Amino acid sequence: MKVSIVIPIFNEEENINLLYERIKFVMDNTKNPYEIIFVDDGSKDNSLNILKKIQENDEKIIVISLRKNFGQTSAFAAGFDYATGDVIITMDGDLQNDPDDIPKLIELSKEYDIVSGWRKNRKDPFISRRLPSIIANWLISKVTGVKLHDYGCSLKAYRRDVLQNINLYGEMHRFIPAVASQYGVKITEVETKHHPRKYGKSKYGISRTFKVILDLIMIKFFQSFFSKPLRAFGPIGLASFFAGLIISLKLTFEKFYYHKDIGGRPLLILGVMLIIVGVQMLAMGILGEYLVRIYYETQKKPIYYIREIYTSKREN
Repeated sequence: MKVSIVIPIFNEEENINLLYERIKFVMDNTKNPYEIIFVDDGSKDNSLNILKKIQENDEKIIVISLRKNFGQTSAFAAGFDYATGDVIITMDGDLQNDPDDIPKLIELSKEYDIVSGWRKNRKDPFISRRLPSIIANWLISKVTGVKLHDYGCSLKAYRRDVLQNINLYGEMHRFIPAVASQYGVKITEVETKHHPRKYGKSKYGISRTFKVILDLIMIKFFQSFFSKPLRAFGPIGLASFFAGLIISLKLTFEKFYYHKDIGGRPLLILGVMLIIVGVQMLAMGILGEYLVRIYYETQKKPIYYIREIYTSKREN
């Protein structure tokens, strides 16, 4: 069973060599054929040069250089598109994930379609990293119905056929288990080791929480109502429409029966706004989501652009 290991890299020059050596040691001992795909996500330091030097001496290494920093999801997507393994392992490039856990994920992937790592003893600051993560994991599990302790852990294993059905946007790499659940995949979670960051600085702050919440709303919509959007927006639209209609009918009755002047009443404006804004904005939201999907999927538009790929000649 061939294994592809996909690792996004963004300004990790101090960690790359040690990470490569540890992964190579672990994978050589597993006896599985493997490839390591480093995706340089527009690094500003010496990361790309280090990766190119490693690749020149190891034919199992593939380096994908993106033109600029597109983000972690796009970097993973680039790696997935170029991976040839039966199982695809993802992990961070900061040495906080432990390569020693990879064999455990590979073994479980023989039985499960997705194996998700759980940083039970996470070595990050509580207020800025762990507390938001606890809240986010609880919220994501509740909303999507796929209960995992650690959606944010990058150390995961995917069967190749699972990823072939999923298109990534925004911050969606963390939601792959939730999205894939629609296809009836088998998902499990396993405890993994987590280490404090020794070199460099974290590239992700608490501000990412808001992006995750927005993506979660979209995931819930596509998970529950993608093929039947009117069931999501219909009740809201109808409630708004009929509320505005009742207000308008009431004012019309007062106008013609009691001969009251309704032209300057705020209630008239409210009724009209409920009818127009409620229906129109929801319709625009539905159309907007479909247009984005059509733009990316029917035209095969990528969410990343590769500058160059450094690899040895690959076997068919």
